[in-house]
Amino acid sequence: MTDQRNDDAVGQLISRVALGDRKAFSDLYGRTGPKLFGVCLRILRQQAQAEDALQEIYVKIWQRSQSFSAGQAAPMAWLVTIARNHCIDMLRARRPDPVELDDAPFVADEAPDPEAVAVNTSEGRRIDNCLGQLDADRAQAVVSAYVEGYSYQELAGQYSVPLNTMRTWLRRSLISLKECMER
Repeated sequence: MTDQRNDDAVGQLISRVALGDRKAFSDLYGRTGPKLFGVCLRILRQQAQAEDALQEIYVKIWQRSQSFSAGQAAPMAWLVTIARNHCIDMLRARRPDPVELDDAPFVADEAPDPEAVAVNTSEGRRIDNCLGQLDADRAQAVVSAYVEGYSYQELAGQYSVPLNTMRTWLRRSLISLKECMER
């Protein structure tokens, strides 16, 4: 029951913020700041960046408070969504742009010996074979996550599935790959 009362109070504060009430904004920050800071810290993993993000998030909340509709979303869920999306945008912004192969510097390595080439080729074939035993979308999600570096959130959006479903796909796919590679 206290969660519902807390959500109602947060919803009322957001409504007052939409009217330009600075006291309500201060109260909203005091009531929800620690939770939103936790969201930022969990995503960004750096305290200074999380603190900066939190300030930017509250600017967005001030600016977007009029778009909040109490009947459509739970107040804390609305605030957490703004925080999460802002932090994900920050992560994307700091991800370096991919280097085009034509622009990449060429570094000549010593060529591996024929035995190493044979072992690597054999392992590569085994991995490809095991990936081929997965559903095509699961195999591509594994490659996207663990080779190309896409986040679970990005993959969930790409495949139009909930985040936890994507986590389950990847976990089960890795278990299947491990079992296949051990045969």
